[in-house]
Amino acid sequence: MPTRILIPSGVLGLGFDEAALWRGVAAKPDLIAIDGGSTDSGPASLGTGTSKYARAAIKAEWRVLMKARAEAGVPLVIGTCGTAGADAHVDWMYQITKELAQELGQSVKVARLYSQQSPDRLKARFDAITPLDPAPALSREDLASMTAIVALAGAEQVQAALETGADIVLAGRTTDTAIIAALPLARQEHPGAAWHGAKIGECGALCSSDPTSGVIQIDFDREGFTVTPLADGAKCTPHSVCAHMLYENSDPFILYEPGGHLDVTNADYIAVDERSVRVTGAEWHPGTYTVKLEAARTAGYQTTLLATLRNRRYVENAQEWADKLLAFLDGKLAASLDLPRDSYTIDVRLIGVDSALGALEARKGDPTEVGAFVIVTAPTQADATEIAKLINPFLLHYPLTRDEELPTFAFPYSPAHSERGALYEFAMNHILTLDTPMDAFRIETEALRA
Repeated sequence: MPTRILIPSGVLGLGFDEAALWRGVAAKPDLIAIDGGSTDSGPASLGTGTSKYARAAIKAEWRVLMKARAEAGVPLVIGTCGTAGADAHVDWMYQITKELAQELGQSVKVARLYSQQSPDRLKARFDAITPLDPAPALSREDLASMTAIVALAGAEQVQAALETGADIVLAGRTTDTAIIAALPLARQEHPGAAWHGAKIGECGALCSSDPTSGVIQIDFDREGFTVTPLADGAKCTPHSVCAHMLYENSDPFILYEPGGHLDVTNADYIAVDERSVRVTGAEWHPGTYTVKLEAARTAGYQTTLLATLRNRRYVENAQEWADKLLAFLDGKLAASLDLPRDSYTIDVRLIGVDSALGALEARKGDPTEVGAFVIVTAPTQADATEIAKLINPFLLHYPLTRDEELPTFAFPYSPAHSERGALYEFAMNHILTLDTPMDAFRIETEALRA
């Protein structure tokens, strides 16, 4: 009998079509799976142990999903809790679940799958760590500088959590596909189809004509899978489905997961009707059991300033002005600061000119105004703010040439500087070889009573 997975959205906190969700519940799924995180917004969530999404939004959407789980009578699984899947994120999601269980009058068994890694334990297993390409240099000593390190769980760890009999699984960092592939694999559906369908469904309705609707269902069987969007008017086509193999994947045919890789070179995509697509032909190739490691560490502290240039001459020559300002500041700060020059950086990004791509920007516009956004990075917050204060009067008045009157630009708020706090960087892009899938993970269960 096929395994039906209901996927409400690409990530919790992004929203979903509730009518489509309840349509999916009525179709009697075997499991409800949703992702809870991403590295898209950088390393700050992992470094700080906080979610990028508002707690109110997460709780409101999780409330609906807990009701849907109770109605369907099937497990509800979330992967990469709280954006980054560290232990603090799992515990944060667990607290929300406890609150909702009380508010909804639900008695549920909750399994928490933890993915965070101890630096000391990894130090002892350092020979089992291999860099990917590209990867930052890494030594045993570097591990101690990491704010948080997580391993990406695969299907086997999610299966272990489901085997506890949990109604709800709150997983730490997982691959996006693992929470979808786990049950079909456990029920002996086609392994290539399980991983391929999971990849297609990882972002919910992104593989359909109505990507913001969120809700899709995937039916897995012994030969392939069928994907169906559930929002009114939404449809999948062979093109929209196969195109998702390009999403966040360097190779549109190969996808690496813990314990092997997926090859979709010979996959066939066939329209079942005007809404659904049937896929067969993907192959799963078992291999050494490895899990990817992600880590964040502090790379300094930042303070920012923003000034707006509207004078036509300065707008037209903004880059020349910024270059001259930076050259002037180098000498001015060297004379004023008791800091080595290589210990801090000053970056001026010209909003409206090239703030996103910098020197790579090929398009030239004709802006009415330009924002000069200054980012100061230094060893401490106090250092960063002190540098910003030294920059302040020159950002407000620095002239394009020596023989002209001082200009005055606009600060949009006062004080002109804003302390951003710690700057985090990703510090690992490595894999860890495991003897057994659960070697780097642990599961805790608890029964919540209404």
